[in-house]
Amino acid sequence: MEESLVESSQLDPGFKYEIAEEPGGEHIRRCFSCGTCTAGCPVRVVTERYNPRKIIRMALLGLKEEVLSSDFIWLCSSCYTCYERCPQDVRITELMNAIKNIAVREGHIPPALRAQVDLIRSHGRLIEIGEFDNEKRTELGLPAIHEKPQDMARILEATGIASLGSESTASREGNKQ
Repeated sequence: MEESLVESSQLDPGFKYEIAEEPGGEHIRRCFSCGTCTAGCPVRVVTERYNPRKIIRMALLGLKEEVLSSDFIWLCSSCYTCYERCPQDVRITELMNAIKNIAVREGHIPPALRAQVDLIRSHGRLIEIGEFDNEKRTELGLPAIHEKPQDMARILEATGIASLGSESTASREGNKQ
């Protein structure tokens, strides 16, 4: 296994304080790396590469760019197992959300999240409801669902979430040229 060295110039000693200021990140400095979060994590069962303890340790050390650009911060399933078991009440699920919020603000947005925003903008939900779906709903005695993406588009714009979609990214990149 190849080890990578970290230059001290790559460290941001204030990163842990930035996280602590973010709602949900207040307890990051309580972590003493016991590993309880990782040992009980159901995502860890699926992929051994996911390691909440490592993410927290990297954040505490100031590896800001590495943490924010990591795909792993997005893998937390929000099951709260780590939250319930943590002996230091780090509140890891909320901490991961705080880190993700910082990542988004700094432009580290995974393609899957962009795709979800685009689907919501286009259909008002993550899944398009077509005629076949409405026919099945009618057979079951359920009302038809009519897409109203314009309502959702207004909400996405008002909350700033619209800027996360790939359509917005493409138009921003087109404006740069």
